[in-house]
Amino acid sequence: MYRRIRDLREDHDLKQRQLAEFLNCSQQVYSNYELGQRDIPTDVLIRLSDFYKVSVDYLLGLTANPKRNK
Repeated sequence: MYRRIRDLREDHDLKQRQLAEFLNCSQQVYSNYELGQRDIPTDVLIRLSDFYKVSVDYLLGLTANPKRNK
């Protein structure tokens, strides 16, 4: 899961600081999410899912398909 959020961020040419601002957290907290040093709260997973337009299951590594079910 942690690798996926980093890969998505890098694929969108974003900095950790930019995602941290979007999520209303510090850059250090966001960095800890990417490194797996801090669990990602459900509300943050949902916001990331909406931001990247991928499923939460994809972010969690439960599927390789990033598409969301409607």
